Amino acid sequence: MAQTITEKIFSEHVGREVYAGEIIRSNIDMVIGNDITTPISIKAFEESGAEKLANPDGFSIVLDHFIPAKDIASANQARISRDFAKKHNLKNFFDEKDMGIEHALLPEKGLVVPGDVIIGADSHTCTHGALGAFSTGMGSTDLAFAMISGGNWFKVPESIKVVLSGKPGKYTTGKDIILEIIRMIGVDGALYKTLEFTGSTIEHLSMDDRFSMCNMAIEAGAKSGIVAYDAITKEFLADKNLAREPKIHYSDADASYSKVIEIDVANLDPVIAYPFLPSNGHSVVQAVADKIKVDQAFIGSCTNGRLADLKVAAEILKGKKVHPDVRLIVTPGTQKILREANHLGYIDIIVDAGGVVSNPTCGACLGGYMGILGDGEVAISTTNRNFVGRMGSRSSKVYLANSAVAAISAITGYITDPR
Repeated sequence: MAQTITEKIFSEHVGREVYAGEIIRSNIDMVIGNDITTPISIKAFEESGAEKLANPDGFSIVLDHFIPAKDIASANQARISRDFAKKHNLKNFFDEKDMGIEHALLPEKGLVVPGDVIIGADSHTCTHGALGAFSTGMGSTDLAFAMISGGNWFKVPESIKVVLSGKPGKYTTGKDIILEIIRMIGVDGALYKTLEFTGSTIEHLSMDDRFSMCNMAIEAGAKSGIVAYDAITKEFLADKNLAREPKIHYSDADASYSKVIEIDVANLDPVIAYPFLPSNGHSVVQAVADKIKVDQAFIGSCTNGRLADLKVAAEILKGKKVHPDVRLIVTPGTQKILREANHLGYIDIIVDAGGVVSNPTCGACLGGYMGILGDGEVAISTTNRNFVGRMGSRSSKVYLANSAVAAISAITGYITDPR
């Protein structure tokens, strides 16, 4: 019987053919914790009486939300993870010494590979599906169970096939594609399903684009997002010391899908998600007509803090100045991305234009620090959520966009079309 790529990944892990709707117990290749959620997992792990990790090389802790610590509470929170990592001699522990946002850092380190089953106590763990893996967010106690047992229980999700056709325009990115999908189906349109991205457009999308698309699958309610391994995936992995041998799977031509969505990307404008839902998408042309004044432009997060984002920002900002009424904050996804951007001259261009470059952190995205919005303020942001109060004050507003839109809007003071 024909299978989707997701069904094949689980079949390989379970040792028999499995299909959508089945409840299965699967081994997990990589468990990911961060500074906010891991202390809860550690508490559950220790209360269980467990003395060692089932798969220590398949467990990573990345301190990325409030690191360097923003206050006493976050410092104490981080210490719980540090003490646990030291006690268990954890190989894959990342703090200030080799820091980055978890969903940018782990692919960079080769710790997540095609064919993996990956879980993390962070909803945007679905990012790693861009590598041809099954990757999803779960709760902290689910993480603890995986730490103890090496596996967990799953319901194999049905898949929605997203067929993308055409070559995207210069400033149409993976971010715009996923925002358009969410606009079409809503924030619960893919509830507990896999969004499988296919079609001729895929060959035109960089890994950075693919990470953005899979990252925001959760904003449509999806359990995961996935892109099959191809030449672009192979090139991305070529210089990495991979934690495991990749296992390559492809969906059968006659596999069963719950729905098929088709999008002509060649005719897709950059998309702006208006407050207060990622599904409230509008063309940038409409946003320009609406004359939306911004107080802050933010480029970063696990969605759009990669080198391609800093590159396009630098290209647009070169020789220009950030509007006097706008704050431009740029957060590279990892220290490696920061160093590469610096080597290529992007950081100098951003700073010369009047932007500020922070350490890698999730802080601004969740309204934690490094870019909190005040009462009534408006942000154009490359992050993934724009709920009420997401980036600060409950009276603030967040418009989601790609990095080119954020950069040009920082210059003009209004949401602007970069084309």
